[in-house]
Amino acid sequence: SVSDDGLATLRLDAPPVNAISQTMREELSGALDVLREDRVRVAVVTGTDGLFSVGADVGLFEEARDWTTAEFRANSRILGRTFDGLEALEKPVLAAVSGTCVGGGYELALACDVRVAAPDATIGFPEHNIGLIPGLGGCSRFVDLVGLGRAKDLIFRGALVDGDRALELGMVEHVADDPEAFAREYAEDLLEKPPQALGLAKRVTTAARDTDVATAGLIESLAQSTLIE
Repeated sequence: SVSDDGLATLRLDAPPVNAISQTMREELSGALDVLREDRVRVAVVTGTDGLFSVGADVGLFEEARDWTTAEFRANSRILGRTFDGLEALEKPVLAAVSGTCVGGGYELALACDVRVAAPDATIGFPEHNIGLIPGLGGCSRFVDLVGLGRAKDLIFRGALVDGDRALELGMVEHVADDPEAFAREYAEDLLEKPPQALGLAKRVTTAARDTDVATAGLIESLAQSTLIE
């Protein structure tokens, strides 16, 4: 849904556990098209009934024994493109995390710009426990967020932590008893700020992560100059 002032809410609603099934993958891709619209200035991604997402539908992996590698990768790319598109949006995206947020659910949160978690949320990557790895940004984006050694440690062990510990580890940026209310208040504040400046700040900081300091500085300078009128 999109409010009149440009605040979009992307709500995961697939009871009982908000598993990222094939249907949800397609729906997330369609939702991304809405978030790209000019009327949207800030977005909040959240769950339903105190639950964010348990990640991929385990049934997909059970079926994967009959898939070829090419088929599995093609299926995964649908979700990967959505997460990449979410990160590339030239507008802030906030994740409000309650309950379980693991595997692909946490990878969705990683594709957002700022994460707000409940103190008792459950966050992390259990993929190693079923013979897989976090394969949709769970390794790459996670390293950027928490550092190489810490990312390896948490992924190797399939460690799940609560919101308070996630804040200490740098896995989320804020903890609040009501993450969605906190994220909405945060978003309302952002709606008061110039959208072009917010959008460019997002793109430039992401570019700085992905390139060398000199190139990042040039991008930063050029972006700043476009905001001067």
